[in-house]
Amino acid sequence: MSPKSASQKTRLWLMYPSKLIQRPVIYDLGKKFKVVTNIRQATVTPEVGLVSLELEGDRAEIKKAIAWMEKLGIKVEPVEINTIEG
Repeated sequence: MSPKSASQKTRLWLMYPSKLIQRPVIYDLGKKFKVVTNIRQATVTPEVGLVSLELEGDRAEIKKAIAWMEKLGIKVEPVEINTIEG
């Protein structure tokens, strides 16, 4: 299997606790894992951060990235997409 065929895009909702608002988590994610990050939407207050993030890369690498974020205390959920994308 070629590396290109194993690549996928995954859209996620991330909910940051207040203690992580100032940390550059998405930057760290892109450095630590072989994934491309694309912020689709974000709302940040002093109490909580809510980010819609698209990750592109190998499925195993995306799974490791998600596990790392959850270990930090970020709630990670898949984005439900109801439209067909072309």
